[in-house]
Amino acid sequence: MNGTPRTVIVVGSGPTGLLLAGDLAAAGLPVTLVEKRSPEISNLSRAFGLHARSLEQLDARGLAEPLEAIGRRLDRLRFFDLRLDFGALPSRFNHVLMVPQYEVEKVLRERAARAGVEFRYETEVTGVRQDRDGVTVAVRGPGGVPGELRARYVVGADGVRSAVRHAVGLPFPGRAVIRSVVIADVRFAEESGAELVGDSVPGAFVVIAPFGDGYHRVVGWQREHNVPDSEPVDLAEVKELVRRVTGRDFGMRDPRWLSRFHSEERQVPAYRVGRVLLAGDAAHVHSPAGGQGMNTGLQDAANLSWKLAAVLHGRAPDTLLDSYQSERHPVGRSVLRSSGGMIRLAMASRPWSRALRSAAVTTLDHAGPVRRRVAGLISGVGYRYAAPRGAHPLTGRRAPDVALAGGGRLYEALRGGRFVLITPDPPNVGGGDGAGDGDGRADRLVVARWASGRRTAVLVRPDGYVAWAAREADGAAVAAALAAHVG
Repeated sequence: MNGTPRTVIVVGSGPTGLLLAGDLAAAGLPVTLVEKRSPEISNLSRAFGLHARSLEQLDARGLAEPLEAIGRRLDRLRFFDLRLDFGALPSRFNHVLMVPQYEVEKVLRERAARAGVEFRYETEVTGVRQDRDGVTVAVRGPGGVPGELRARYVVGADGVRSAVRHAVGLPFPGRAVIRSVVIADVRFAEESGAELVGDSVPGAFVVIAPFGDGYHRVVGWQREHNVPDSEPVDLAEVKELVRRVTGRDFGMRDPRWLSRFHSEERQVPAYRVGRVLLAGDAAHVHSPAGGQGMNTGLQDAANLSWKLAAVLHGRAPDTLLDSYQSERHPVGRSVLRSSGGMIRLAMASRPWSRALRSAAVTTLDHAGPVRRRVAGLISGVGYRYAAPRGAHPLTGRRAPDVALAGGGRLYEALRGGRFVLITPDPPNVGGGDGAGDGDGRADRLVVARWASGRRTAVLVRPDGYVAWAAREADGAAVAAALAAHVG
């Protein structure tokens, strides 16, 4: 079962692992994806929507359009009287796309398979041992057959109970915030409205989100019904909870999924231990409030994949991987805080706490800049990464999907997993629009010009963040930036 050593082993075939493995394989790297489930078992998780930044990352891989075609776009969110308008986001995806996680996994799995990822299903990680040259992963394959796999790096994207995290001895500090949350995908006989809606009464809340396929996702909780996750959920319980909070059950019927879970807030102190890295729920887990879990994991993968590819192709030092921790750990911490604040708003039951919630919501509702900032953080477009002192103000910021000369746009240019250099005029790097230079950068650099009259030169990383920028940059400055970032 040892097989040929792989460059990277990704553990976990959820959205995070699939995006990461697909990126690495598309970059020409041998990748094995290890999953303890069988391929027939759908990952029916509580994730139910894609935010703007995740859609941008999928767009950079040519995957946003198929999901947009089957999902339902919501440009507003009402969460316990707090109204957020995503229609004002500075993104072509100025909405939340309601689409089940298994649909996201489907398009990511198909892409990974086309790129050449080796899938090993029904294979469970039982140990991880790393040395100076690589990592040995002990596994138990189909039928319980033991074996070992070898790679230069291993990424654990295997969820909240991560075997990889446990094997490298990383703590997962935090606590359970709320228990016995019910979750259901059901049809409604009555229309619930076009918004994602959260409502509450003392001691109970529900969140209702419409999918684009006739089903609605219902998430609910009531304080006095605190039972183990293993306790079965039936449609009658969900109906009673929704009636208690909203006054009606919308003619709920035809459940395709009923489950119960508890919500935790946890984050590992380090996303990297030598040659082992963690991403998604293996690194951070939080309440489903705001629908940020799957989205944060996808953005972890987008940040890590191009860095691993650069290191493994010999274009960057191993220390580049340290920036994955410095960039993504603060984002994970911020998501814990924002989702935790939202779930605590939902759980407010005492008169003083509900009055405090009402006052906070009223303040936010009348503070446009604050409300826009909250929408930016929940959607992911509001995050930026730290930049070196003295760097251009654009450095570290998310690059919007700007128009390029010739009719293209930035996120189309990013689809090859390459850097994109945008300049006012073609710099002396050879090839002009859409080409790299004569020193072998064509496979990792696209050169383009602004469609507008902008005079700033901008180098955009493969994950859509600005690596370098300068106004009126000369050829020497551009060449230095390319050498430092592209290799």
